[in-house]
Amino acid sequence: MCAIRLRLGILGADDSLPIIQAVVEAYKEFVCLPVVYWDESEILDLIRPLASEADMWLFSGQVPYSIVKQSGEIEAPLFYVPHIGASLYRTLLQVHYTKRIPVSRLSFDTYQRREIERLLEEAGIEESIPYVKHYEGGISAQELSDYHYLLWKQGKTEAAVTCLRTAHLELEKLGMPVYRVLPARSAVEAVIQTIIRTGQMLQAQDAQIAVQMIEVDAMQAVSPETFSTDDMYRLEMKTTEKLLRYARKVQGSLKSAGPGRYVIFTTRGALKEMTAGYKTIPPAEEMAHLYEEIAACGIGIGRTAYEAEIQAGKAFLHAKQHGRGAWMAAFDDGTIAGPLGAREQIRYSLGGEELRELAERTRLSVATIGKLQAVLRKRGNNEIEAHELAAYMQILPRSARRILKELEAAGLAEAIGETNPYPRGRPRKVYRLFL
Repeated sequence: MCAIRLRLGILGADDSLPIIQAVVEAYKEFVCLPVVYWDESEILDLIRPLASEADMWLFSGQVPYSIVKQSGEIEAPLFYVPHIGASLYRTLLQVHYTKRIPVSRLSFDTYQRREIERLLEEAGIEESIPYVKHYEGGISAQELSDYHYLLWKQGKTEAAVTCLRTAHLELEKLGMPVYRVLPARSAVEAVIQTIIRTGQMLQAQDAQIAVQMIEVDAMQAVSPETFSTDDMYRLEMKTTEKLLRYARKVQGSLKSAGPGRYVIFTTRGALKEMTAGYKTIPPAEEMAHLYEEIAACGIGIGRTAYEAEIQAGKAFLHAKQHGRGAWMAAFDDGTIAGPLGAREQIRYSLGGEELRELAERTRLSVATIGKLQAVLRKRGNNEIEAHELAAYMQILPRSARRILKELEAAGLAEAIGETNPYPRGRPRKVYRLFL
């Protein structure tokens, strides 16, 4: 076993959570953070307070997993226990021994029809499965219970087999015979092995080289009337001392890279912790109160020191474009995130054939197309107006309008309506983007 110690958030219904938790607690690699839910609408509110405490999350099924994943609020790795194999076998045996209902007289949800048929074939059972409600991602308990209940009221089925606890409870209230598919120990253990391997991989990632490229302008605080060469020297020495203190806090080493430019070599894990997962700028006391002096900062992650330094240079140039004091981070997967600490942050790609093809159809850069795609992913839809785009990309509204017009001319956007946020204001065009 590995020497890692992971804080694992476990979210499940009241009947499935104890099963999963009992299996997980047998592994010394985990500290469990169990959360029980009774309604899908409360899931996000339940896990938000633990978002910064859990290294990874394990969900009792596909629906809670999909709700959290689609929200985009949790960046830690997410996993769920699939209700396949032994889980379904156990439920079908229960149905057979308690009611002796043929599988053709049952309604199922979550599974694909072929999954159930293959399982029965392996047991030597050849019978049709006419009623299956398969879905991708999340679904409401009401929709599932309505599906099962209607079939039962019409006399087409004798019972329901559901993977969703809330649908199970709803059908019980309606008086319909219903059987719940619970996680099997073997399925939980298979997912746990994947989680452990992922933890080992992330541990190795944290040891990767990280480079922080900083440009400082110590002259900001100098009065022109009292400025002298001695003042310049003292300010430079003071700034260097501050940077050295900060470098020690990230367990790194400081190197001068020319007038006002410094490079800190450290590890991915140290900077990840200092920036809360590359979302914020370190607190003032951690930065030794360098904020007023930092003109731009770029963080680079790479497999080698050279690669990390190249990435830091890219991030630094993007930070310079965002304006004074901006921080950006560039990763070894070809993406850039930031500005760190800003209200609206995006993570976008700088490469890929698709991006290049889209850029060639317009007069926009690959980086701009990458940012646009990231904004749409973050919003969860492909409709936007210029002022919203400007806020996400931290550019002027007129620049955002130019980008949207460019996309429209290339057939990659269309105006679909107008919105007027102020009664006396000028209407704003809403565009649908095809990226």
